Amino acid sequence: MKIIIAPNSFKGSLDAFKVAESIQRGLLKSDLDADCQLFPIADGGDHTLDVFKRWQGGSVKKSKVIGPLGAPIVAEWVLIKEKNTVVIEMAKASGISLLEKTELNPLKANTYGTGQIIREAIDYGSKKIILGLGGSATVDGGTGILQALGAELSDLRGEIIKNDTNAILDLNEISMNKVDTKTYDIEFLILCDVENPLLGKDGAAHIFGPQKGADAKAVEKLEKSMERYNDLIKRKTGKDFSKVDGAGAAGGISVALKAFFNTSMVSGVDFLLKKMGFEEAIKDADLLITAEGKVDVQTLQGKGPFGVAAKAKDYGIPSIILAGKADNIDELNHGFNVIFPITNGAMPLEKAMRNTAEDLEVTACQIGNLLALKK
Repeated sequence: MKIIIAPNSFKGSLDAFKVAESIQRGLLKSDLDADCQLFPIADGGDHTLDVFKRWQGGSVKKSKVIGPLGAPIVAEWVLIKEKNTVVIEMAKASGISLLEKTELNPLKANTYGTGQIIREAIDYGSKKIILGLGGSATVDGGTGILQALGAELSDLRGEIIKNDTNAILDLNEISMNKVDTKTYDIEFLILCDVENPLLGKDGAAHIFGPQKGADAKAVEKLEKSMERYNDLIKRKTGKDFSKVDGAGAAGGISVALKAFFNTSMVSGVDFLLKKMGFEEAIKDADLLITAEGKVDVQTLQGKGPFGVAAKAKDYGIPSIILAGKADNIDELNHGFNVIFPITNGAMPLEKAMRNTAEDLEVTACQIGNLLALKK
């Protein structure tokens, strides 16, 4: 039985590669005669760079940049020299995984470090920059990126806003006069894993703010700032991002790039699956097994597991998803044939995360034994 194993990472626990290996171990322990092919995936968020490196190669570069709250960090990115292409995962420089839970503060966190990598990539002579969104600690509309690229952002008093805070909160004007002209020649390709607009109840502040540490008061402050930001962008460029699908991703980062530069956005999972040759592999498979730490209705809105399940469905291949936690299973059945939560009884989240590899292996073994009963 040919089984494609194409899981996402379990945030804070296992990367997609280790998740795939755990599932494979379980299947091989079972009574099923399984031919497993591993396709660890990403969708623009965490581990996009690792997946890209595995399938496309490239030279790994390291840059000293400013993290989301101002602390200096070293962030990796990939240079594909012969194609003049750079791959950047914003989570490496501005990610939530770089902070402790007690440090989360979207009223201060910014994307300046991601912008520093972009600027360094431009200095390398790159012509195309692939930017994976997701896993950010920020809700700054990409204003930090603009600052790193040379834009001057000023407040109501006309004073230049420093790069050590979320500039969107006091933003009144944007000057692009000092941006290196080479930046306008770059082709930016954004890999996105969600369809949320910039504003409203499904937008950057209301959906992603709480995930990054914002309470109700902070969410409202961020929403009002986003509204002013969108109005400012509209006055300067004529572009309105308030209801654009994906504009709210990673705290609205794409708005800054799409407003001022040559930028397009694509589904992160679809882009990476094409690079991986996934479609060719799934054509003659018997089963797809995917996985993710938390699976809910957002999974059906462009996340990696839904992307691979949709490809499998195109060829009549059934799909199973393994989840650390699964909500709204009735809804999820519209995207997956079977949903298996992997936890064994109630337990604290920290313990469940420590047991992820073992729980994946045990669950996969049971799935294999179940499938073997048909033989």
